[in-house]
Amino acid sequence: MPLLTRITGPRDLDRLSPEQLDQLAEEIRTFLVEAVSKTGGHLGPNLGVVELTIALHRVFESPKDKVLWDTGHQSYVHKLLTGRQDFSRLKMKGGLSGYPSQAESEHDVIENSHASTVLGWADGLAKANELQKRDAHVVAVIGDGALTGGMAWEALNNIAEAKDRPLVIVVNDNERSYAPTIGGLANHLATLRTTDGYERFLTRTKEILDRTPVVGRPLYETLHGAKKGLKDFIAPQGMFEDLGLKYVGPIDGHDIEALESALARAKRFGGPVIVHCLTEKGRGYQPALQDEADRFHGIGPIHPDTGLPIKASGADWTSVFGDEMVKLGKERDDIVAITAAMLQPVGLKKFADTFPDRIYDVGIAEQHGAVSAAGLAHGGVHPVFAVYATFLNRAFDQVLMDVALHKCGVTFVLDRAGVTGTDGASHNGMWDMSILQVVPGLRLAAPRDADQVRAQLREAVQVTDAPTVVRFSKGAVGPAVPAVGRVGGMDVLREPGTDTPDVLLVSVGALAPMCLEIAGLLDKQGITTTVVDPRWVKPVDEAMAPLAERHRVVVTVEDNSRVGGVGSAVAQALRDAGVDVPLRDFGIPPRFLDHASRGEVLAEIGLTAPDIARQVTGLVSKLDGRFDRTAAEVDSVEPARD
Repeated sequence: MPLLTRITGPRDLDRLSPEQLDQLAEEIRTFLVEAVSKTGGHLGPNLGVVELTIALHRVFESPKDKVLWDTGHQSYVHKLLTGRQDFSRLKMKGGLSGYPSQAESEHDVIENSHASTVLGWADGLAKANELQKRDAHVVAVIGDGALTGGMAWEALNNIAEAKDRPLVIVVNDNERSYAPTIGGLANHLATLRTTDGYERFLTRTKEILDRTPVVGRPLYETLHGAKKGLKDFIAPQGMFEDLGLKYVGPIDGHDIEALESALARAKRFGGPVIVHCLTEKGRGYQPALQDEADRFHGIGPIHPDTGLPIKASGADWTSVFGDEMVKLGKERDDIVAITAAMLQPVGLKKFADTFPDRIYDVGIAEQHGAVSAAGLAHGGVHPVFAVYATFLNRAFDQVLMDVALHKCGVTFVLDRAGVTGTDGASHNGMWDMSILQVVPGLRLAAPRDADQVRAQLREAVQVTDAPTVVRFSKGAVGPAVPAVGRVGGMDVLREPGTDTPDVLLVSVGALAPMCLEIAGLLDKQGITTTVVDPRWVKPVDEAMAPLAERHRVVVTVEDNSRVGGVGSAVAQALRDAGVDVPLRDFGIPPRFLDHASRGEVLAEIGLTAPDIARQVTGLVSKLDGRFDRTAAEVDSVEPARD
């Protein structure tokens, strides 16, 4: 029987011999490759933390001791060792989350998959243990990439204040976040990785002095007492120790015995300790090790033997943006690009290869990236900061006070906007169009197709006196959705064929095909509909109010929270213009959404063509005073398939 099948909880690890632990590590890697290749997921990071996770659960007593994972994409091994071994529906509806989940296990704490937060959590939990007089430990596992985030250092500054408050910080140093980690901290950790001369010197000296009569042992103790001074000379670990944090390492992150020894020492210390572990992302799987881009950080379904995708993917939103950025860069030498440790995921790799002197990777530091962009703009260039929509939340104050207040021409490109699905609650980009509505002067574009990504990106970088935002979805981009006319700055996607139309349907971004489907369903009910794409949803186009006044009902459909979103902005614009037309806004409800496919999430929240058409039909019927027209007729129409 495989050892892995006998592990139902962390304490099952206690009875395993060193040889069995090594066998278990190999079984886990085999399991991960076979399971994740079928579903997709974060393969490379988890292959790199197998031995580290085993050692953590042998030394600490979860869930009494809290083991916290920064970002959490490397928690698959943790799931396996805490009794969750059904990966058949990983990241799918009803299956395991791709991140820690309190609903899944008492061993999970932090569900947020945004980086650099774990040390703040650890600081708070350690303080709570102290106040509640709990005999428990807090262990925070943070990658070297996440240490580029400012929040991590704010927390370290607090953690170091309490010399006798137990807290173990495990730095998982694989030289990568998504791609290779950059910056001064990365260079410092590289120095620590490559300067083990002192440890070799001390070990050899001990062997010699132990054989020297009388003076040998005292001399060794004296030498060992000078450890900090010597080590600062040979390996500059002082960065951590000068903060007041005990430093242990570097430790081979694939040597279970060495890891257990280091973690046990840290556990006994009774104060804050850094345990620096060197790991290899993608370890044990050759296709991952050969992937220089990101070591299979996140993959779709692949063939487990070759690592090749099972099916070729079509053009996606990200690649359309990336290709257009290269064209813009060739046309304008003032265009520069910024990424927050995600060069490849946000589509800037081609730009970086073409213009290596015009790309800036700020690390996992979105706040700094936004402020740096303001400085670049003030200095006479036009920065394009590409970031996941959900991660822009972290830089809101900087967008407001540093970019907008100073009227800086910065373009923010938001990838993965709207419902992204499988990565769960913290990765849906469903707040950007709400939080950005309050930023004075900011202009926000929501392209409906690839042609509009190209066109609106070009329009955005022409703006020099205010921030601009271009947001688009995740995954494959569909066929072009042509306009049949133009009203003001808005594209008309469907004309009603009558001078007295019933519904003005305002389609936002990638939902244009669905809005056209809604209009078709309404047409079958005898409800005439105009479909418009505002293109720029902030500010609301001046032509919106007079156009709405010609209709009986206004309906907005957006892939964003209904609270404070485009629908709210359109309603306010109509009120300000004195246009008294009923408005119904459809969007994402104000709640966190469980992981599932995009189509499943949209169906669950009622953001589908049949659902919306049914409700609009009911609304128009009420206006007519005809309550006999029910949703049954709309329900009978076969919905479009994904």
